[in-house]
Amino acid sequence: MFERKSQTIAPFSVFIIRLARFVGMAVLLILAALSIGIAGYHWIAGLRWVDALLNASMILGGMGPVDRLTTAGAKVFASLYALFSGLVFIAVMGIVFSPIVHRMLHRFHMDEKD
Repeated sequence: MFERKSQTIAPFSVFIIRLARFVGMAVLLILAALSIGIAGYHWIAGLRWVDALLNASMILGGMGPVDRLTTAGAKVFASLYALFSGLVFIAVMGIVFSPIVHRMLHRFHMDEKD
């Protein structure tokens, strides 16, 4: 997937394509996490689809819920989804930044001789 330390650094065009692929993977992960939240808020909390989308988006974005949840099941789902969203955020940042960090580290090690 990435070039090894002993190989030359990839051309910028290869890096941009790689970065676009990783951003695409991150977007897919976000969409999957958002779908889980929308489904949970709709079926567990009983919210309409648009309200479920709003609440799931706000939780996934780190802003917090919008609508008041009345049932215990909805509150448990919201708390678990909030914890899950925090982990998704960390995973997305790792996915997006990995090609950038790899390229930086590869540049730092290009002058070294083993």
